[in-house]
Amino acid sequence: MVNEALQHVPNSDGNKNIDQVNQIRDSLAIMGDNSTAFSLPQPHLQRTKLCDMKDGELDPMYVKKREQLKELVASFIRPKIVQGKSLNGKEFVAFLEQILEALNKGEIPTTGSLVEVFNKGILERCLKLYSEMMAKLHLPLPEKSLQNVHESSKGETMKSFDEQHFGRHHAKKSVMQLDEEIEKVYKNFILANEYKSAKLCEALYTRCEDRMDQLQVLRLPSMAKFNAGFLQCNQSFERECVGPSKENYENRMIKMMGKSKSSFIKEYNHRLFNWLVAFSLVMVVLGRFIIKFILIEIGAWILFIFLETYTRMFWSAESLYYNPVWHFIVATWETLVYSPILDLDRWALPLGFVAAILVVYWRCYGGRTGSRWLLPLYNNHKGGTNRPRTD
Repeated sequence: MVNEALQHVPNSDGNKNIDQVNQIRDSLAIMGDNSTAFSLPQPHLQRTKLCDMKDGELDPMYVKKREQLKELVASFIRPKIVQGKSLNGKEFVAFLEQILEALNKGEIPTTGSLVEVFNKGILERCLKLYSEMMAKLHLPLPEKSLQNVHESSKGETMKSFDEQHFGRHHAKKSVMQLDEEIEKVYKNFILANEYKSAKLCEALYTRCEDRMDQLQVLRLPSMAKFNAGFLQCNQSFERECVGPSKENYENRMIKMMGKSKSSFIKEYNHRLFNWLVAFSLVMVVLGRFIIKFILIEIGAWILFIFLETYTRMFWSAESLYYNPVWHFIVATWETLVYSPILDLDRWALPLGFVAAILVVYWRCYGGRTGSRWLLPLYNNHKGGTNRPRTD
């Protein structure tokens, strides 16, 4: 059977592939010279009763070949030597039983197990290659980006494994195992991405929430400043918050910032009204007793009277907020309080301190310079009659 299988294939056309096949068969034939393969004909049709039959009941050719097999085995058999000692029949049987038991337990490597060992080492190296490529990522990332990098890294890993693995049948098992291990590592990266995304978006959400709280308590209420802070916070969150947690925190941001804006608008007109009343009274005092500039006092009185009489006439301050005059006042206030150049809420105290120093200086030393105002001032009666002022 072996000799027939290793016969040359006819190649009248000089086909290179057939020449290669014949060369392989020649190489195998050289190895087959040392083969002790021996074939036996079928001894009897009733194979289940062979052990109970005598030689006369068996096929004569089978008996003849069996005797030749015995002679062949006896010609090359040698005593089994284990640890320098030749084994007899019983000892050899006991040794063979130990070998079979070890083979059944997998303690002695077979060809398949050796291939698995080689492929296992390659699998571990490829899995390490995948982990190193994924470790270069800067999490968090959008889910689609993470998946694209995973698929690209997995493709390179599988390509590397295909170039190195041993065997076809065992390689299929190793490929399945490698795919499972890659998916396990990928799941860990998904969890890490979700955690870092939630941590980053939570920090941005908290920062925006604190910023909205700060804008609620501005010393000088300004809708323009609130809107600028609102827009800046929203843009920074949209730009910096990435990953699977972004959608969830976006919904929370919309609710939080909507509540903050409605609360600010609700208190804005009321606080501005109180500020304007206080401002008008302060300017009355400044224009009357400190600066003694009558036009300032008159303007402050007009503002104060307007604010107070309007609310008294219509029984509530809310009705004032729909008046066009109030809208003009609000527009003027916004222009003075907040602009890209000057944030009066931040510089109100320093500017007030500087103004107070200038007023004190002017009151103490300004009269000595002999300067004159172009607009009317209160008469100090210096150099005139000292007639007492009556009511």
